[in-house]
Amino acid sequence: MTKVKHVILTGGIGSRLWPLSRKSQPKQYIKLFKGKSLFEMTIKRNLQIANEVIVVGNVDNYHLSNEAVKSLGIDPLNIIEATPRNTAAAIAFAAFAANQEDVLVVTPSDHIIQNEESYEKAMKNAIQLAKEDNIVTFGINPTKPETGYGYIEYEGNDVLSFREKPNRDTAEYFIEKGNFLWNSGMFCFKASVLLQELEQFEPEIFKTAKIAWENALDGKLSIEDSKKIPSISIDYAVMERSKKIKVVPGAFEWSDLGSFESIYDYLSSNGHEVDQNGNMTIGTDVYTTFLGLRNTIFVHTKDANLILQKENAQDVKKIYNSLNRVDSKLLD
Repeated sequence: MTKVKHVILTGGIGSRLWPLSRKSQPKQYIKLFKGKSLFEMTIKRNLQIANEVIVVGNVDNYHLSNEAVKSLGIDPLNIIEATPRNTAAAIAFAAFAANQEDVLVVTPSDHIIQNEESYEKAMKNAIQLAKEDNIVTFGINPTKPETGYGYIEYEGNDVLSFREKPNRDTAEYFIEKGNFLWNSGMFCFKASVLLQELEQFEPEIFKTAKIAWENALDGKLSIEDSKKIPSISIDYAVMERSKKIKVVPGAFEWSDLGSFESIYDYLSSNGHEVDQNGNMTIGTDVYTTFLGLRNTIFVHTKDANLILQKENAQDVKKIYNSLNRVDSKLLD
């Protein structure tokens, strides 16, 4: 019998959410959402869809994932990467670990989704398409000309093209045209179909990832084998090249919470205090007031504060990169 397995990818640091997100506590593990983390919410959301859970993460955050799944009473298959090799390899490991006729639902661990009834409907549609040997990606109906997401041009379930993160003018054109979706980074396919396509388009990734998986001990991959795997995203490796790609448009509310602007939008819609000029504090209960400022976000942690205009949220990564260049302890 075909099983549906949820593959949850836990890589990523969330550099645009510094100083909340750190190397030791990436954004997917921060309990910022009514006492829950994005990782926990992602697993719970898919329990009604999948029979089993596969967690693919790296050696640095394995203990965080393990603590979370234990608290939920789940016994997943853990695949622990010695060093991150991007999403093509991470997904290949999960496909090698599964039975070849299993349908894998692959999601990042750091997305927020509302309207779970619509989400479940989209998943069931994707699972059916996957059983017919398609590789399915999920597109989200855009609500604004977002420049931080990639886009999918589509017609029905057919993908016409994938587009990189656009500038503002291009994003506005996509919205006006009406047949573009945000690329969610979620996928659904049979393990065998994904591996066949990966072997066709990126044989070196297929070969080296297969060797690394076969040599793994209790799901732990060696650093020597891992370093031999080319680091390429699943989008470049397969999605933008395969003829088997389909898209399921999602009517649910979705965000990758990849910036403080998206954090602001989510928190404000769920009752987090915003003053009359659109200013918000995050991370402190200390009385804070804003004078002569609009749409400003004040982020507090024990060793760093960040003050930014909401519309400059994408630029936080520049601060992270500058701190990274000097090996700052503020990133740990």
